[in-house]
Order: sequence, then structure tokens, then C-alpha cells
Amino acid sequence: MASTGLFEIWVFLGRSPLLWLALTLLSYLGAVALYRRSGHNPFLIPVLTSVAFTMAVLWLTDTPYPTYFEGAQFVHFLIGPATVALAVPLYGQLPRLRTIWRPVLVALLVGSLTAIVSAVGIAWALGASRETLLSLAPKSATMPIAMAMAAQIGGLPSLAAVAVAVTGISGTIMARPLLNLAGIRDPAVRGFAVGIAAHAIGTARALQVHETAGAFSALAMGLNGVMTAVLLGLIHWGGWL
Repeated sequence: MASTGLFEIWVFLGRSPLLWLALTLLSYLGAVALYRRSGHNPFLIPVLTSVAFTMAVLWLTDTPYPTYFEGAQFVHFLIGPATVALAVPLYGQLPRLRTIWRPVLVALLVGSLTAIVSAVGIAWALGASRETLLSLAPKSATMPIAMAMAAQIGGLPSLAAVAVAVTGISGTIMARPLLNLAGIRDPAVRGFAVGIAAHAIGTARALQVHETAGAFSALAMGLNGVMTAVLLGLIHWGGWL
């Protein structure tokens, strides 16, 4: 009887959109608390642990993704305003940006091209199909651009989305130790590198670490999305991919 009552309560709650919104927010808050208690362990970044927990709940409760998204779509809506708000810290860096725009453009071109060539090259060496190569090529751009580009050039948007997520999480985990190992201390340089390599996920982490790093990471994320689209268009149009 008790188990039946609990099941009925769950069915009732499962029909409420607020349940999944609350789950999303609480899982992220819990992940942030865990991350801080771990001493900022890079393998426990909030976006990774919160997503893993949410996926586990959906799997255990046999909840379809459309049902979950119906409740969590408000968080999805906030992505737009949050992205626009990234311009605020960047505006404060305009004086410095005017003095270093040339190396910024060079770093952008090299970073974008390296991301595309490395992804395609490694996948090709492992025997991936052409469809898979086309899906992985835009993996360092933000998700909307990557999915749109993959669809345009003949790849799979769903696979591109997975590649973008994996790239963002792994890039955020590895960025700090690699930049420390390279002896790079300038927050602007660190942020720009993270923005190119780990797009929005890396930018969110950079904003938590340093305002300047977050500003340049946001700049790199936006410019890299455009540069990736341009480079992939040229590569595909030229018949090289």
C-alpha cells in the first residue's frame, strides 16, 4: 500500500512541469556545492555532475526527454539573455582589445583551424565515416552553430551536439592544468584560449575564475562560432571535406 501511494504521488508530480525545473536547479546547486567542497576538482565541474545526476533520474524514472524539457524549457530560454549579458564584462575590456586585436585575430584563426583539423584528422585516422567527420568538424563552435553547420554540410546534428558537449566538458577540465603547465598567467590569454577550445561551458567556468578571463572567453566563443562557420564553408565548398 505504501509503495502504491508513493507511485501515485510520483505520477502526479511527474505531470507537473515545475518538478523538472526544480530538479534542474537543485541538481546544479548540489553540483556547485560538491565542486566547492572538493577543492574545485576539475573532474567535478558542476555542468558535468549536474547533467549526470539529471540523466540518472530520467533513466531511473523512465521519463522521456520531451517530458523533461517541457518543464525545464524556462532554463533553456534563459540561455539567450545570458549569452547577450556576456557583452557586459567584454565592454570593460574594449581599451585593451583595441591594442591587441591583431594577435587576437591570429589566435582566432589558428585556434579555429586547429580545432577542425585535429577533430577530422583523428577521426579519419580511426576509420570514421565521412558523415561522422562532417559531424565532428564544428565541435568547438557553440552548439546552435555546430548543429546548423553539421546539417548544412551533410553531417548529423545530433552527433555534432554530443561532440560539442564532450568538447566543452573535457576542455574545461583540461584547460587550467595545461595553461599552468605552459606558464600562461595573463587572464585575457587564458580566457581567450578557453573560449576557443571549450565554448560556452569553458566561458561559464572562466567567468567564475576571473572577470577579464570571462570577458575574453566570451569574445573567443562568439568569434570562433563565426570563424568555424566560415572555414568549414570554404573547406566544404573547396571539396577538401
